[in-house]
Amino acid sequence: MRSLAVSFKNLSLKGIKSNSSNRQQASPFRVMVHKEVADHIRSWRFVVLIALIVLTFITSMYVSLRNIKPAVSRAADPDHLFLYLKLLTTTDNAIPPFHVFLSFLGPLLGISVGFDAINAEKNNGTLIRLMAQPVYRDNLLLAKFVSSLIVITTLFVSLSLLMVGGGLLITGVRIEPQELLRIGAFILFTIVYVSFWLGLSILLSVAFKQAATSALTAIGIWLFFTVFYPIVVNLAVRSFLPDPSFLSRDEIAGYNEMILNILRVAPGQLYADATTTLLMPSVRSLGPLTMEQMAGAIPSPLPFKESLLIVWPQVSGLLAATVVCFAVSYYLFMRREIRS
Repeated sequence: MRSLAVSFKNLSLKGIKSNSSNRQQASPFRVMVHKEVADHIRSWRFVVLIALIVLTFITSMYVSLRNIKPAVSRAADPDHLFLYLKLLTTTDNAIPPFHVFLSFLGPLLGISVGFDAINAEKNNGTLIRLMAQPVYRDNLLLAKFVSSLIVITTLFVSLSLLMVGGGLLITGVRIEPQELLRIGAFILFTIVYVSFWLGLSILLSVAFKQAATSALTAIGIWLFFTVFYPIVVNLAVRSFLPDPSFLSRDEIAGYNEMILNILRVAPGQLYADATTTLLMPSVRSLGPLTMEQMAGAIPSPLPFKESLLIVWPQVSGLLAATVVCFAVSYYLFMRREIRS
């Protein structure tokens, strides 16, 4: 009995040592990510985000179920057999469909989570205390970005699963593998789209001292690209574009392609092009097509790989813009004086 007690004591001491060594081996980056995620979850901001997600789910599900029957009964529509894709894109022109809701909700979530990531820490006096610890500046900036992205990814994945699960429970129709792949790609691209606005808001939080200034600037940039940028492009094109009656079909197609390329500077246009192609398999091109290109074409859904190749420029463009925002914020933050 004495030897057994000694062995239990040795095992307990080994367990305590292993736990302490694991705590010591935990990287500062992981600790900061856990702390930031916990702060997001415990804040009132997260409660508001949850309320927005629930309202979006209820509204989108109501619109989709109200119009899903006539949408899948159109035999002339090449996509009428994809029930769950129709569930995410069907509308009655009174309320936007699910993917249009996300195009407005995504930037707001990204901006609301990251607009005070750095300047709030500096204004509260916690940034200088944090930098006094053995923590690198790039780890702090990356932890802010990763923790916010984890929260946003969880919210959007939950919202998409609610839509698909609600449709599965109500209709009882089995989801096809191609639909599952397209919905998964749509969720990933939505996360990339939101990560751009998150990176932009973190950049503004580094550039400006006040959180209100960074928030208003981010919302102003979003409103400009969403509302005013297409108006400016249309006015500029009408001022310089020749009279269409004196142009050939090839010249008109070239001008239309040029206008689309200018509009694709806006992140919302890239997101709209990609989601339209992923959720509507019959879309074969994102630009104008000539009559020669349409000759002999049979309206049928594209394979998932072909649709992914079409939207790959949009995905790479948003990824590049996100990397640029994070690189500029890293440069500014590394050169910033954090002492009071």
